[in-house]
Amino acid sequence: MKFSNPAASIFVPDGTPAETAFRRVSHLGIGAHQDDLEIMAFHGIAAGYGNPDRWFGAVICTSGSGSPRAGAYARCPDEEMAALRRKEQEQAAIVGEYGILAQLGHPSGAVKDSRNPSLPQDLDRIFGLCRPEVVYTHNPADKHETHVAVSLAVLDAVRRLPPERRPRRVLGCEVWRALDWLDDADKVPLDVGGRTELAVDLVNIFESQIAGGKRYDLATVGRRRANASYFKSHGTDEAEELSFAMDLTPLVTDPGRDIAAYVLGHIDRFRADVEAKIKAFRRS
Repeated sequence: MKFSNPAASIFVPDGTPAETAFRRVSHLGIGAHQDDLEIMAFHGIAAGYGNPDRWFGAVICTSGSGSPRAGAYARCPDEEMAALRRKEQEQAAIVGEYGILAQLGHPSGAVKDSRNPSLPQDLDRIFGLCRPEVVYTHNPADKHETHVAVSLAVLDAVRRLPPERRPRRVLGCEVWRALDWLDDADKVPLDVGGRTELAVDLVNIFESQIAGGKRYDLATVGRRRANASYFKSHGTDEAEELSFAMDLTPLVTDPGRDIAAYVLGHIDRFRADVEAKIKAFRRS
């Protein structure tokens, strides 16, 4: 199985042939960098963990060579960092019992270049091999440029599929910018409680990031717990941990729908809610 970048790799933890492993994927996560999926798509990972009828497939679009680093990794060259992050991601696939892991190895610059056909070609290849029920990717309101570029590439790839082959649900998840600002009616709350130990173990695998200056291990679980506690102001918690997602499915069922207008509609509803409350309760 070949992808456009010679550095791309396929890893199947249980040794199943790659094409067979892709075909069994029910929940597919497509992220920009190593550890993105462990942060944003744990809902899909948990769905496949220990379940022979559900399998999580992971796709990492970039090499991760440009990640920030400090401490023991401060002087680590880009090439060594990319190799280290690839190994960490493979270890996460083992621990999380992923059905398959594809690391496409693209430079971030290539992913962000809308004229570069490499990532779209790879995504078309992947969607030709699997028919996931749910796809998790970055949300288009994320503040990380590479995350937004991956999100848009995923949407384009799914839109190119025949209607009968499109996933039932496409979710834009939170990493670099939480989604607690979404109107409650627009939030997709994903219950990710009950497997905190697995969640922490997965994020801790990426030691190059944590020891290198980013405490994703604390921040990820903290955000999920905060989402659960602050979700409803007039009720007790219904979940221990929640991840929020933006429902991108309408952009897939109607491929002609403008992506920017759709996302800005969420922002406009947030703005209108804030404005309405201020007007209702201010004292002039």
